Formats: sequence, structure tokens, C-alpha cells
Amino acid sequence: MKSKKIREKFLSFFEGKEHKVVRSAPMVIKNDPTLMFTNAGMNQFKDYFLGDKEASDVRVTDSQKCLRVSGKHNDLEEVGLDSYHHTMFEMLGNWSFGDYFKEEAIGWAWELLVTEYGIDADRLYVSIFEGDDSDHLPIDEEARNIWKKYLPEERILLFGKRDNFWEMGETGPCGPCSEIHIDLRSEEERQATDGATLVNRDHPLVIELWNLVFMQYSRLETGALKPLPAQHVDTGMGFERLCMVLQGKTSNYDSDVFMPLIQQLSHISEIPYTGKYDSEAKKDMAFRVVVDHLRAVAFGIADGALPSNTGAGYVIRRILRRAVRYYYSFLDIKEPVMFALLTVLIDQMGDYFPELRQQKDLISKIIKTEEKSFLETLASGLKKLDEMNLQTGDLIDGDSAFELYDTYGFPIDLTRLIAEEHGAKVDMEGFEIALHQQRMRSKKDASKKVGDWRVV
Repeated sequence: MKSKKIREKFLSFFEGKEHKVVRSAPMVIKNDPTLMFTNAGMNQFKDYFLGDKEASDVRVTDSQKCLRVSGKHNDLEEVGLDSYHHTMFEMLGNWSFGDYFKEEAIGWAWELLVTEYGIDADRLYVSIFEGDDSDHLPIDEEARNIWKKYLPEERILLFGKRDNFWEMGETGPCGPCSEIHIDLRSEEERQATDGATLVNRDHPLVIELWNLVFMQYSRLETGALKPLPAQHVDTGMGFERLCMVLQGKTSNYDSDVFMPLIQQLSHISEIPYTGKYDSEAKKDMAFRVVVDHLRAVAFGIADGALPSNTGAGYVIRRILRRAVRYYYSFLDIKEPVMFALLTVLIDQMGDYFPELRQQKDLISKIIKTEEKSFLETLASGLKKLDEMNLQTGDLIDGDSAFELYDTYGFPIDLTRLIAEEHGAKVDMEGFEIALHQQRMRSKKDASKKVGDWRVV
């Protein structure tokens, strides 16, 4: 099943269950001081859960574009290393605002995965909340009893707050959740080791597929829990993981979400992609980093986060420059290339996300300009790093790290990444001091007297 059909089937399934299909909210958030980017499907519905707004539709479904590169949810440094981490990704979800609850949420999830998508039920496990004494919370027996209708009890697993109690923040709506996991290992491996022992153990082929959150409580400032006046459902399933499963792959990057981009980059670079994940396979890692980062940058620009030196724009610039460094160093590409992949991306995703088509020329121009700008200083910065002759245990001093940032345009996480490749580290405290001093100088230089006014 192609990725476009997989997305369409999810939305039409819930539309058939009386859900309203809504558009994805922008990935770049403009009016929430607590969040720079949408990092989960529920972000656009936060006011409904808090009770600040009343939902006009009590059942909705969508595929939300998300970005996880900063704060609590930061997957940037994992991208390319493994088969399932991404910066930008889609979150398929269905919501109930005070309408249905656990019975329907669990039953529909099972129906969609097993009956509609045809996933082998013998490969599925679920986790439920085991309770918590400090919060005076019991085991989620209601969820367990519902799951018993679909699964044998040995595949219904108990986990604590870290895995199976979802909280929006330090305060606010929260509740137990039930995660659906899938075992993609070979029959031989499954016979040798029980998949139940590998759930939530970071095994690349025993992965979480869908999280069903049951919002029953509100966390107060005191830390106590208070039952919500209405019970809500908030679910999230990684679109890229679902495509991997339904297309019989063992890596998200092998699905048709990413392979057309990888194949185009392979054609341009004249280097084959072999799909290896060991630490020596730098070329393969570079392919994955570039195509992943292109998606994040393109959607960020489409949503108004133009590359800059501050805020959301700087995050987009950091991601783009990280990709440039990978293709420059490991694919031997010395000219802008990401902008040339944009047509493939739009062919894949432009139907569901029309903002890509509408702003194609702008996105292409900005990406190409940014690539060209960084390529002009990248070689000099890499040469400076080479001259340091970094060895295991070395430390790049703060002033040198700041020079790479200020003169050569190296985001500090890029300098840290290159240092780690040599077993070295960066003096982050020294870097922050140098950065602060530069900001103070900039403020002083920008200040001038004009009559009785002091303009900054």
C-alpha cells in the first residue's frame, strides 16, 4: 500500500466513525509562548483539553506535521543513525472531546490496524498503566479488560508513569495511556525471544506504533490530581512507521515516504545507497540526514520560519546547515543540492499539504541561497577543525567554538557533532560566555544618540 493511500485510509476510516477531517495546523507556532514548533498532534487542540475553548466538533481526525528538534522532544542527533528517528514527521490522530472514551478508542484502533490495514494480530502487544502509589492511582483495569477482548493476557503489559501516563506539562490535563507495539522480527527471532521482553527496550524492530491517551485528570500546581469534568481521547500514530510496517520494510527510510528522495540524491551524487546503519556507513547516514532535513526545512519555510539568526528561523537554518555539512563531507557534493530535491518532495506530499506547491518557488529560492551561503564558509571552517587535529578526549575551547559559529556560520551543535566524530568534546560553558560577550557588544554598538532619544 502506497503512503498516500495509507494516509487516506486512516482519515476515511475515522470519517466513517463520524469524525470531522481537519487540516494539519502549521508546524511553526505563532501564538504560543510555551512552544516554538508543533511537536505532537494534540497541540492545536490544547485549549479544548484545558477547557479554555469549547470544541465545535467533538470528534476530529487529521495528519499533523510535527517537528522535534528542541527542548524536551529533541530527535535531531538521532536522525540518520537509526531507522526511525526524524526531525519532521506526520502524526496520524483521532480525538474525542468529551464524547467517546476507552471502549471505542481501543476497539477502533484494533479494527483499523488488523481488519482494515491487515496487520498480523500475532505481532501486536499493548502496554497499559500499572498504577502509581505516589499519585494514588490504581492499575488501569478498564483498559486491560477491554484489551482482553482482542489479545491474550500475556501480551497486555504493565508499565509505569514514564511510559504509560501522559502529561501535557507540569500542570494541566493528563491521564493513563495505552500503547500499541509491533514486533517486526523474523519468525526465527520471535521463536527464540519472546517479543514481550523487548517492548519499550529500544529494539529497532519492536517498536511503538500508536499511543492512545485517556485524559481523565488535571495536574494541579500542588502536584495533586483532580478528575476532569469531561474525559477526552487523544491518539497519535507515526505515519512513517506505519508506512514501514505496511510496506514490509524494517526501516522508515526504506518506505516510499523517503526512497524517492534518496534515489534522486543517489542519482545526483552518483553514489549508491546501500541502507547500512553501522557507524562506518557515513555515506548512507548522509543520505538519510539530507532527505530528512529537507522535509523539515521545506515545511518550516512554507509555514513562515525563514532562516535567520534567532528563534524558529535559526532552528531551520541549523537543520539546513547540518544537512549541507553531511552531503559536503560524505557525498562529496560541493554545490547546492537540497533545492533540487524539492520537486520530488512536492510530488509526494503536495496533494495533502498544498502549501508546498503554493510556495514552491519561494522555498526553492531560499533553500538554494542558504546552501550557497554556507558552502562558501564551510570548507574554511572544516579546514580550521582539521588543523586542530582532534583526538579522543580533546576539548575544543569556547573561543574556538565561538569563532566557528561567528565567522564560519557553524551552529554549535554542528561543531559538537564533528567533535564527537573524533571522540572530542566542546567547552560549552566557554562558548556560552563568548556568545554572551558578543551579544553585549552588539547591543552597545547598536546604540546611538539622536537628539534626546536613545535608539537601540
